[in-house]
Amino acid sequence: MAKVLAALRNHWKKSTFGACLLGWGGHWLYGKHCDNLLRRAACQEAQAFGNQLIPATMPLKKATVFLNPAACKGKAGNLFEKNAAPILHLSGLDVTVVKTDYEGQAKKLLELMENTDLIIIAGGDGTVQELHANVNLLSLCVQAAFSKIPIGFIPLGKTCTLSHTLYPESTNQVQHITNATLAILKGETVPLDVLQIKGEKEQPVFAVSGLRWGSYRDAGVKVSKYWYLGPLKTKAAHFFSTFKEWPQKHQAALIYLGPTERPPEEPEEESSRLPFHVRLYRRLLSYWSRPKEVSQEVAPEDWEEVKLSTIELSIATRNRQLDLTRTEDFMDICIEAESVSKGQFVHRGSQKMRDPHMCPEGSQHIQASRCILKLPEGTEGSFGIDNEEYEAMPVEVKLLPRKLRFFCDPRMRQQMLQAAVQ
Repeated sequence: MAKVLAALRNHWKKSTFGACLLGWGGHWLYGKHCDNLLRRAACQEAQAFGNQLIPATMPLKKATVFLNPAACKGKAGNLFEKNAAPILHLSGLDVTVVKTDYEGQAKKLLELMENTDLIIIAGGDGTVQELHANVNLLSLCVQAAFSKIPIGFIPLGKTCTLSHTLYPESTNQVQHITNATLAILKGETVPLDVLQIKGEKEQPVFAVSGLRWGSYRDAGVKVSKYWYLGPLKTKAAHFFSTFKEWPQKHQAALIYLGPTERPPEEPEEESSRLPFHVRLYRRLLSYWSRPKEVSQEVAPEDWEEVKLSTIELSIATRNRQLDLTRTEDFMDICIEAESVSKGQFVHRGSQKMRDPHMCPEGSQHIQASRCILKLPEGTEGSFGIDNEEYEAMPVEVKLLPRKLRFFCDPRMRQQMLQAAVQ
């Protein structure tokens, strides 16, 4: 023993390094063990759903999973296979996985969505908004034929804004993924609003979070360039962006309509899937029996106009602060003051990386059901729509209230209802 202690004392640098390496290795192995326990517990809970008896005449529920392998720096496929796929298969669902990494998917998507009971999106915010350059999943979902299909979201990406609404916060990625997958099996849903964003010539784009245009968004997309600065990369990106012309102004004209009264919610239809020929017949019957439009006087719409000069403009849904009992439908428009010091810009930029649509104190806040954003000719830059980049142009933004139903954790739904009562 004395020789061992003497050796450790004589080679203290190597001993210290070895102790640190051993401690790190033990912590890593313990973390892997805890993750395996979480997976096992989730699989046992899913097995209870799979063991439930169903009538012999009832077909298995079909679930179509749209998986984006590029999410989370290419790790999404492995995360899904290890944490979510076993739960889905044990639950008794008939699962079809579609990887969204190749061209020409539009036809296949329509065929799959015509014959599915629920849609599951596995990836980050970009996967919800855009499957591929030519395939907009959200635009398919909001069509009348598919808008009643419930949607599940399994957060695999680095940016998963939507998951904050649907699932409890968790610092453990494995627990977050397994909780989201189990929430799909439990069947609780909440209605979410959708924004329809349409340019002058482009096809409309749809978003569940919102649109951002301004300096914070421009600086945020450059954060990854400063990866070598570690935890300081966010502040560095915003600091270096202040070297441009200051203050940074974004000028435009905004025309908008106020909130609209929320109509009563339609009763949910039965979740069992009817045979294809019955659904086709109902759809054709609905089309043929559509009443002819009768000309009637329409009350003039009360549009208001605002000239704005701002450091950033955001148009967001209320999905982040979901209120299931509110009586009006509207989206939040935040026009931030342009008079911001460079220090405030760097500090606030870090906050906006965590909550992109936060509206700081001193900003102009507008509630609208529809708006038109007019940009001066020659305006450069980009919009951020659900963390996807689009060229900045004049657009019309229309709120589609309660358009889609997303699965959520029952605990989150209970919290929303309790908050509304209080």
